[in-house]
Order: sequence, then structure tokens, then C-alpha cells
Amino acid sequence: MLDVGVIGLGAMGADHVRALARHVPDARVVAVHDAAPERAEQVARSVGARVAGSAEELITGADVAAVVIASPDDTHAELTLACLAAGKPVLCEKPLGVGVAESAQVVGAEDAAGRRLVTVGFMRRFDPGYLELRTAVLDGLVGDPVLVHCVHRNATPHPQATSEGVVANSMVHELDILPWLTGLPVTAIEVRSPRTTGLRDPQLATLELGGGAVLASVEVFLGARYGYEVRCEVVGTHGAASLRPPGRLELTYDGHSRTPVPADFRGRFAEAYRAELRAWVDAARAGGATGASTEEAHRANVVAAAGVESLRTARRVSVPETGPLLPPDAPYPPPPAPGGHAAPVAPSAELSAAPPLERRGADGR
Repeated sequence: MLDVGVIGLGAMGADHVRALARHVPDARVVAVHDAAPERAEQVARSVGARVAGSAEELITGADVAAVVIASPDDTHAELTLACLAAGKPVLCEKPLGVGVAESAQVVGAEDAAGRRLVTVGFMRRFDPGYLELRTAVLDGLVGDPVLVHCVHRNATPHPQATSEGVVANSMVHELDILPWLTGLPVTAIEVRSPRTTGLRDPQLATLELGGGAVLASVEVFLGARYGYEVRCEVVGTHGAASLRPPGRLELTYDGHSRTPVPADFRGRFAEAYRAELRAWVDAARAGGATGASTEEAHRANVVAAAGVESLRTARRVSVPETGPLLPPDAPYPPPPAPGGHAAPVAPSAELSAAPPLERRGADGR
């Protein structure tokens, strides 16, 4: 049995507490913390946990063996570093840090610790549809991938949403999943929006992976109104594979056929979150981690920073090299294609400062 502490009890954190209690038999929530004490007391009572007076108290508590971080983004790096210092496995919701410098710091701290302890919450890697899509691609069922098309739509934007956050907080899921699907790093990105003032939503990104061996389009539309929808199609030299939504009720009546659309990401990816938590608990009980690594989360941050710069400059931006993605024995990817692309904008100082990361083994280290 893994004794878990959860920091941050908003919609995501509270969902994690419920999922751990109901769907992960090898875990129990023993401590929680939130900036709102009344909310913490309510969640704690629902699972028989104690309320920690601070995040630091929870992390260092003798009764807590592993930690889930679902607090605001600007606390993620600091709290993950505290978990590493305590030697405790941690599942940190994305992003790993606010900006490239923070995520790079966590990568360095985990390397210094000498073992992998951090799982970053890119839950799409655990979604059954995405897993099937990746298997089809890596098994060569569509030949060599050449194009990927992604769609990511929400009903309404968060009241505090920003144009930069469309890339860094929403599109970052695609920035993580594209290398995971293809085995190729993102090497350039261009982000545009039809909106020039206010919240620049929707946004459309064109990405080059592996120096242009694969091209990808990513649409993110936070204000699509009709609901939450995610699509993905990989086009290869011998066929195409498309992500299908989970089985949902189809209603046919009065001359119409209708399939309800989820209201938000929690409905669409409920099973992915549960699978992620189960896999994390199994890994944490063994003293390790699973899923997206700190290195991969840092790379997503590097690409996001390039995307924000592209949105600002309306130019294609090269993504700095941050090390190879796959171990030497990986069956993929195909070699990069030769050049022939438009001249890139030179990376900004923040992007150029991103440290190169050494190759890690097949387990993600």
C-alpha cells in the first residue's frame, strides 16, 4: 500500500483524491494540503486523511511515502524540488515549471539525485486511444509518418487565460504528445492567430519534427463553445491512423443523429487519469517513476517558449537542441529530411540558455 499526500485540491487535485480512493486499490490518501483550509478539511474528511498545515509539512511527513502536486503552476518546480530533496516519488501536474529555467532546474536536481523520482502529468500518454495510435505508428502500419494533424478545443477559456498561455498551458499537451507519437523532436515551430488583440484564440501552429522529416499542424481553440474535443491523425507513406473518441452514447430521433460531446477534459480523459495514477502508484511503490520524465517535460517547455516567441513575432522559430529523445535501440525514427525550409528566427536568449540534456536510457533516465 502506498501512502500518498496530495497538494492542491482544486478541480484537478480533488479529482485525483477521489480517483486514488475509488480506482487505485494499492494507494490511500493519508494527507492533503490546500491554500483554502475549508476545502482541505472537506476533502480530507471524504477519504479519512489529515490536513497538513503546509505543503512542506506534507512532503516531509513521515506518514507520506509519495506526493501528488496539483497546486498552481507557479508552485510546481519548488514543490517538486522539495520532493526530490526528501527522496520521495512525485506526480507533478504539467507544467513542470513556469518557463524553461524552472524546468531545467528540476531536471538538474533529479540528475543529481541519481535516480528517477518525478512523473509529469501528461495524461494523454495513458489514454487507450493514444496508446493504440502510437502502437500503430511505431509498428509501421502507416509506413513512415510524414504529417500529423491535431485539434484541441475547449468550450470556454478560463477567465485568466492569456494568449501566451494558449501555447504554454494548452498546446503544451500536443507539444509533448507529438515527439512521443513519432519519436522525433520538434525542431521548429510557427504559431499564428486570426486575432490580433485581446485573447488571441484560436491559434494554429505548424511544427517541424526531426528537421522536417515530419510536419504537424496543431489547432487550439479555447472558445469553441460546443464542448471539449481532441483529435489526432497521423498520415504515413502507406496509410493513415486517426484517434477515435471513447465510445459514447449516440442518440437518433426526430430525423436527427447526435453524439454528446464532453463538457471538459476531465470527462474525455477520465480513464487516462485513472490509468496514469495506477501506473504511477506501481512505479512509486518500487521507488521510481513512469510516464513523462522531467527531461521530456522540459523539452515541451522549450518548444512552448519558442511557440510563444513565434506568436509574438509572427515568424518561424527554431527550437534549440535539448538532447536525443529515444534510446539507441529504439526502432524509430526515420532519418531527417534535407533542408529547404524558410530561414528561421534566431532563438531568444531564454531559449538559447536551455541546457543540453544527456541521453537517458530506455526507462527515461
